[in-house]
Amino acid sequence: MQSLFQLKQLPVVLMANLVLMHTSLLFLSTLFHCVHLSDQFQPFQYNALKQIQQFLNYPSVLTVFDNTWDFCNVEPSPFLTIVCYEDNVTQLHITGNNGVFPPSLPRNFSIDALFSSISSLSNLKVLSLVSLGLWGPLPATIGKLSSMEILNLSSNYINGFIPLELSYLNNLQTLVLDHNKFTGQIPHWVSSFNDLAVLSLKNNSLFGSLPSSISSSENLRVLAMADNHLFGEIPSLQNLTNLQILDLKNNYFGPSFPVLHHKVVTVDIRNNSFKSSVPNELNSYFQLEKLDISINELIGPFPPSLFSLPSINYIDISGNKLTGKLFQNMSCNAHLVLVNLSSNLLTGELPACLRENVEEGVVSYDGNCLSGEEGNQKPLSFCHNEALAVEVSPQKLRHKERKAMAVLVSSLVGGIVGLAVIVGLSLWVFQRRNRRAAMKGPSTRLITEKLSTVNTVKLLSDARYISETMKMGANLPTYRAFALEELKEATNNFSHPSIVGEPSLIQIYRGKLGDGTAIVIRSIKMRKKHSPTMFTQHIEIISRLRHNHLVSCIGHCFECCPDDSTVGIVYFVFESLPNGTLRSSICGGGVRLNWAQRITAGIGVAKGIQFLHTGIMPGVFSNHLKITDVLLDPNFHVKICTYNLPLLAHQNAGLMGGAAVSSNGLKSNIGGREKEEEKYDIYDIGVILMEILVGRPIMSQNDVMVVKDIIQVSNKMDDTARRSIVDPTIIKECSTESLKTVMDICLRCLSDDPTARPSIEDILWTLQFAAQLQDPWRNDSHHIHHLSDSNPNNLQEQISRG
Repeated sequence: MQSLFQLKQLPVVLMANLVLMHTSLLFLSTLFHCVHLSDQFQPFQYNALKQIQQFLNYPSVLTVFDNTWDFCNVEPSPFLTIVCYEDNVTQLHITGNNGVFPPSLPRNFSIDALFSSISSLSNLKVLSLVSLGLWGPLPATIGKLSSMEILNLSSNYINGFIPLELSYLNNLQTLVLDHNKFTGQIPHWVSSFNDLAVLSLKNNSLFGSLPSSISSSENLRVLAMADNHLFGEIPSLQNLTNLQILDLKNNYFGPSFPVLHHKVVTVDIRNNSFKSSVPNELNSYFQLEKLDISINELIGPFPPSLFSLPSINYIDISGNKLTGKLFQNMSCNAHLVLVNLSSNLLTGELPACLRENVEEGVVSYDGNCLSGEEGNQKPLSFCHNEALAVEVSPQKLRHKERKAMAVLVSSLVGGIVGLAVIVGLSLWVFQRRNRRAAMKGPSTRLITEKLSTVNTVKLLSDARYISETMKMGANLPTYRAFALEELKEATNNFSHPSIVGEPSLIQIYRGKLGDGTAIVIRSIKMRKKHSPTMFTQHIEIISRLRHNHLVSCIGHCFECCPDDSTVGIVYFVFESLPNGTLRSSICGGGVRLNWAQRITAGIGVAKGIQFLHTGIMPGVFSNHLKITDVLLDPNFHVKICTYNLPLLAHQNAGLMGGAAVSSNGLKSNIGGREKEEEKYDIYDIGVILMEILVGRPIMSQNDVMVVKDIIQVSNKMDDTARRSIVDPTIIKECSTESLKTVMDICLRCLSDDPTARPSIEDILWTLQFAAQLQDPWRNDSHHIHHLSDSNPNNLQEQISRG
């Protein structure tokens, strides 16, 4: 009976279940529509956005994804904006970590997987991924976004060539790839975008010339290629009637001035290789607001009517050889915010309309031949003679004389005794030239005139010490005096493409000697106020800074300054290093140092600082060391390129392949080993060890404090906590004891109390101990990060070599 009753009740139960299911489905359907996940907003879009969040390691700006399905109605912010049209995502803007520092991506980050998810958003018209720390080559899947109109991937670490697949985006109007690591040439197909209005590839490593096809991009409004390695003539841009901004600064373009349409608003070709005259057509550029043609080799007359153009507010023509006569009654635009006429060949009088803004820093005019002006003005004859000599080739007699001197100097090079002889010979040559100059014009004197033979004797007396320090830099050639002709040949007569960095009292060139040795030359102008005794003392110190872990100087050369007879020029020749900075091998997107190699790098930094403190007398302290001042040689051994030396302290260049120095000016602390100064360098080592540990750039003092606190807390806990904060690429490589030892010494170096910081010897011993703790563990572990099979140096061998 019970079974029969149950059987009779079955339809009722089924009906009740069906009603319940229908009610549930109706409720779910209503809920589904309430969150706008309609048939039009496909689930694949939801999945794609959630995958993007995952690939970016769940940054704080995307936490909103965890609380909604309704992405089309997410409140826009400066860091996240999603725009939809008919429930399709058409715009996606993500800016990382408030746009200041890139967030930490997961260790298994794949830019291919990221763009594979993005490409599923087939209706995307605007994509902006800025300051997210993206690294790796731009994937070919970018070509699937056929609706794309605006693409901005600036401020990341994307490398490799600009992919061909970008050319498939036929609707592209804006392409911004600034501040990345793209290499190769600018592809010729960039002109194939019919609607392209903005093309910005600033601050990459692009080389080659600007493709001629760019002259047919008639809709182009912004062309920005600044801070690359581009060279050659600029194709005619006269047909680009919509072009408003041309930004080509800090390249090697030239020699002809670019041909432009008169509607251009901004022209910035600063620091290139333009050597022609300034075209008169500039007078008709009535919409021109900014003109920066500084630091080139432009010649001929400067059109002063530019001062009164109706829209002009910024003019910088400094660092050229422009001529012309200015008049006091010339007119100017009342809205000028900067006028820099410095270091040209201008004559006449400063216009009254400019004079009233001199004290406010709006107008600069030093280094010309203007009459009745205070400051650094040259005699009128200088500008006339220099203007006449611009296109006159050097006299054959002088060339032969210098050629002969180069041969004579080369034949005298041989060891430390030869060094002293060459120094004396160089001084005699320049004394002779100075006397010859004095017979032809006003009496002029250089520092080198006062250098006595006593200084040469002093060099000889230090020969034994120099030969001993040479053993610590055995791979370097003997320090010597160079002939000016050698350096001119090495730099193609100091041509503009060989210049590194911004000009200042110190000009820096790259070059290659006749034997193939790559060099970096620092050209320093020395005025009368520098005493000969001080000058030679510093040369002696510089010649002694030779160590396996220092970027070393291999010689120097003297010359009379061609622009100012009261100034002498000394050239210091440094070894050049090709493999970038220690930071680039720890935080960069390319090959990274493994844990054992990072310890070895730390040991090298400590040994370099130890030599600066104790290896010479007097020691060199307060070196303001940064991880970007630690370079890698061809064998990936570290070398410090920061010395706190007065003669080099005008500019802290931090150059890739040249010695950079502290910015302490002439107030350097050479002449006594003070404990407090020593502890400053110890603190800097601590910051470098911190970056070695966490594997990301430490950019500010606030970063140091935050990361220091994190290391302190995790170091007091267990091994899991310690590994949670270190660079993910080395988590599986470092032994527990080795990691803890490095953390301990890092924290001690960063102590707020300078007296509590360890000595340099203590740091060196501790890091070597960490290497010994790591080495046995390393031999039994699998390492996925290594430099190359061509550099299989054993860690202990590297330590013993110092």
